[in-house]
Amino acid sequence: MRTHTPRNVLQFAIALLLVCNLPLGAKADGNAKVNVVAAENFYGDIASQIGGDHVNVVSIMSDPNVDPHEYEADPKDAIAVANANLVIQNGSDYDNWMPRLLDASPNGARIVLTGADIAPDHLKDNPHVWYSIKNVSAIAGQIAQSCEKLDPADKGDFEKNLKTFDDSLDPIQKEMDSIRQQFAGTPVGLTETIYLYQADPMKLNVLTPWDFQHAIAEGNDPPVQSIAIANSQVTGHQIKVLIYNVQTVTPITTNLQNEAKAAGIPIVGVSETMPPNEHYQSWMMSQLQSLDEALKESAK
Repeated sequence: MRTHTPRNVLQFAIALLLVCNLPLGAKADGNAKVNVVAAENFYGDIASQIGGDHVNVVSIMSDPNVDPHEYEADPKDAIAVANANLVIQNGSDYDNWMPRLLDASPNGARIVLTGADIAPDHLKDNPHVWYSIKNVSAIAGQIAQSCEKLDPADKGDFEKNLKTFDDSLDPIQKEMDSIRQQFAGTPVGLTETIYLYQADPMKLNVLTPWDFQHAIAEGNDPPVQSIAIANSQVTGHQIKVLIYNVQTVTPITTNLQNEAKAAGIPIVGVSETMPPNEHYQSWMMSQLQSLDEALKESAK
């Protein structure tokens, strides 16, 4: 992913930390909350659900209007990371700015979780592991264990909250199962790889060339031939639904959307970061329900 962290931002942040004499990830006392910093807001939301009143959570990347591929960390982010007891990043070259922030404030007591390393389910060159329910459950389990290590006195609450979280994933899985049972094999188009973690287990037939999806996900122009194929799949009504990433918009993907509208093909938007005023579960369910409606509309 195309992410950059200017060296002068980190230098300024460290200077500010030294001037203000801020502690590097140390809790003020035994009763203090666990300070959690999540690179992305969906991980922050999961940490909040598991940690409850025992954690303070800061989510760095949360603006739905920002292309995550172009995100640049700032001094505020560096300060938050420096004071964190637990940091959650995605890894897999998705949030490359986070390791730089961590390196800028070394702290051997800080726990760092990397979603892509924890995730048991991986797709080729696809860092969007949080779109897999299996992966999210595994990551949530590691968040709970980390909170227990940092705050052993509240272990019971973390375990209870983890079970509640895992149980709340069941309706999402049931919705995916329902879509698979009704629409397995239905040809669809994707503007990028992010939705493969759900399209594949739902057995949707993704026709868009993988080279096209991968290039868009990486912030590059797709091969000319793949663009032509993707466009012809829309204009020729070979796909029934177009699923597009609303946070990675280029002239190429916009043209594809316009062609889908002109062809009367339903369009479903998905996002990389969680929309405001949502939880992970409601975010995933809302997108799945929109997809379900679009598939039903296309089947008429």
